[in-house]
Amino acid sequence: MFPGINLQSEKDSLVTQRRYCLISPVRDEAEFVRRTLDSVIAQSELPAKWVIVDDGSKDETPKILAEYAEKHEFIQIIKREDRGGRNVGPGVIDAFYRGYDQVNLEAYDFICKLDMDLDMPRQYFAILMNRMEIEPRLGTCSGKAYYPAPQNIEKSFAGPLISEHCGDEASVGAAKFYRRECFEAIGGFVRQVMWDGIDCHRCRMAGWIARSWDEPNLIFLHLRPMGSSDQSIFVGRMRHGFGQWFMGTGLVYISASAIYRMTKRPFVIGGLGMLWGYAKAMMTGKPRYDDLKFRKYLRKYHRSCLFRGKAEATRILDREIQVTFR
Repeated sequence: MFPGINLQSEKDSLVTQRRYCLISPVRDEAEFVRRTLDSVIAQSELPAKWVIVDDGSKDETPKILAEYAEKHEFIQIIKREDRGGRNVGPGVIDAFYRGYDQVNLEAYDFICKLDMDLDMPRQYFAILMNRMEIEPRLGTCSGKAYYPAPQNIEKSFAGPLISEHCGDEASVGAAKFYRRECFEAIGGFVRQVMWDGIDCHRCRMAGWIARSWDEPNLIFLHLRPMGSSDQSIFVGRMRHGFGQWFMGTGLVYISASAIYRMTKRPFVIGGLGMLWGYAKAMMTGKPRYDDLKFRKYLRKYHRSCLFRGKAEATRILDREIQVTFR
């Protein structure tokens, strides 16, 4: 459905007629932020605008951001007051919207929420835009996230990498690239944990396709493992389990998902963290996403995944979307 696209190497980075805007929440990322800045500045097609929201950093992050903003006019820095600590999930989206509110979205064809602990391949955004131009139903997409293996001391593409095992049916939260019309149609992001799962399901509900690809030119480095920025990976997996509860996932599906996760790094503990986070939320009566239509849709999709496999269940939905677009 989405053929590979070979782009010729270009001597210099370009700003083209198709305009994309990056919005990046950041907090205390001095260790990695230069890698992200350098990899975006080296893109074969530069963003028309890059709004970076400094969410109360206490390290050298503000100084580094100011250095780059002085050299590159498309970079805009917004500073927020320190709210006392990381607030993964809703805090990140609050920071995103602080930047989003400063953007005239109609001036751009695409918008991307981009984390600041990533290293992006040079043609990353150009390839995504090309694929969206080929497939008008494609609303959000991304490459796949990998993190450097422990022996990859330089944290480089050349060293051993470990996949974060994100499904093909969703764009990756660290680098969510959206067609503007699709982002507006789904009402943007929910300000809660699991925002980066809810949005892709809402895309399909609204007649759009969500996708990610595991291909050499679209692999990007997550310079620290997903979910490890706040306390530990185990806490991050617990948070994911709570997010599944909030989103509306049923007990059978979360159990199957957790068992699968136990076979991936970190072995066993990641799946146990998911189960405990879900069970704790269920036992304490935590609130769920207040959209009954969405939760019914999600349960139906999950049942299809359990009986048919996620790939086939998603293909069925995509075929239904194709009929809708016709």
